[in-house]
Amino acid sequence: MPSHTDTRLAAETLLRSNSLQSVPLQDPDITRNYSINANPSMPTEYVTQQELLRSQQGSMSKVRRFFCLFVTFDLAFSGLMWLICIMINGDNISNAIDKEIYHYTIHTSLFDIVLVAVLRFLMLLLFYGLCSINHWIIIALSTTATSVFLIAKVFQYSWVQSHQPVFEVLFILTSFVISWGEAWFLDFRVLPQEFSLTRVLINTPDNERAPLIRSYVQGLPSMYTESVGNFYSPLATPEGSVCEVDRPERKYPQLPLSIQKENEYRGKGVKILQESWRLLTNSDWKLEKRNAENDVVHVLSVPNTGKIFKVSATLNASPQFLLEELFYKVETIPQWNPALLESHKIQSIDEHTDICYQISADTAGVVTSRDFVNIRHWGVVEGCYVIGYSAAEHPSVVRSEKYVRGENGVGCWAMKPVPGEIGKCNFEWVLNTNLKGWIPQYILDTALVGVLLDYVKNLRKHLMKLNESK
Repeated sequence: MPSHTDTRLAAETLLRSNSLQSVPLQDPDITRNYSINANPSMPTEYVTQQELLRSQQGSMSKVRRFFCLFVTFDLAFSGLMWLICIMINGDNISNAIDKEIYHYTIHTSLFDIVLVAVLRFLMLLLFYGLCSINHWIIIALSTTATSVFLIAKVFQYSWVQSHQPVFEVLFILTSFVISWGEAWFLDFRVLPQEFSLTRVLINTPDNERAPLIRSYVQGLPSMYTESVGNFYSPLATPEGSVCEVDRPERKYPQLPLSIQKENEYRGKGVKILQESWRLLTNSDWKLEKRNAENDVVHVLSVPNTGKIFKVSATLNASPQFLLEELFYKVETIPQWNPALLESHKIQSIDEHTDICYQISADTAGVVTSRDFVNIRHWGVVEGCYVIGYSAAEHPSVVRSEKYVRGENGVGCWAMKPVPGEIGKCNFEWVLNTNLKGWIPQYILDTALVGVLLDYVKNLRKHLMKLNESK
């Protein structure tokens, strides 16, 4: 009889092999997971309770139904324009049909534009209406084929023999514009909104089909999957239970949130990620300080905000490893970062979003302890792992008379692989904070620069200890 350990190892191996076959191991890049161009965020008003219910029942979404209606309008409009073009020449319907269809030539007939609309109608309704695929490739093919044909039609059509060239030109132009409008609407509306709705549906607390180990099978860090073996423990065995991740004497218990509130947090998290990426890639950063380890601090002046700081360093860790240390192991940060007295995860919204509470230590007697409540959201942008954060409110953490409540603006941690070197990454931290209270600016700037460099120093020591213990 195989032992319990052997059985568990076999199960883990089977799960890993199945996941590699069924799930592509790619970065969840916010520029690629939704559509080829679309913004990943979706206004929260689209995610209503009724919409979630219809999705659970397998119904077509409102935005996809509108797309199918738009495709149908395309066909009807093309047919009507063709009828107007042939009737305005003074021919009766039978003569026009005989000339345009039975004796068709590309030089004198416009009926081929109607045929293109019919083919476009059948293709798009088949794939996006009946099959409900979620990829842009079909609309890209149909739009490209339509554009190429219409451009060729312009060169081949005998405009000299045309009696009403204005209407015929309008017919060709409207067909061109509508085909591109369909591509735009699918890529910028249908796919992003349905993807966002799917994320909300998957992470709904009462969804029994939500995969507990979805990040694991995609090869990404997860707050649940430090060991996939945890999920094979017998029901009566307390060790390895998922509940242990959230239960060990939580000082701030998680509160049940409404779907609307969770959607609000998710939408805010996505916006923070986008804004932090714009700050990170701003071209106006100016050098402030460089130390012996070649860690560099830059400063940026932002209107209505003031100075924000960025530290850049090279660390001996992969971006995925750092993501797990900084995002999912937030409770352990005070163990290696003496600048923090406490660090707690208040609420897990989903695998990419949470609410955290932290208390900073005194800074060399200059700045007394502050406490912060932040919303954090991570994603992958252009191959760079980014954890965006900003101040937030949460009912579990009321203001304390013991600490001044600081307020963080939009900031981020960013980790990008070093080209050609395995196990190394370029690390950046954008610090945008308002410590409240009256503190001279030059003293505050000096203190924050020191905080950034000390943070990198302590993080580097922590990574060295982890590498030595392997």
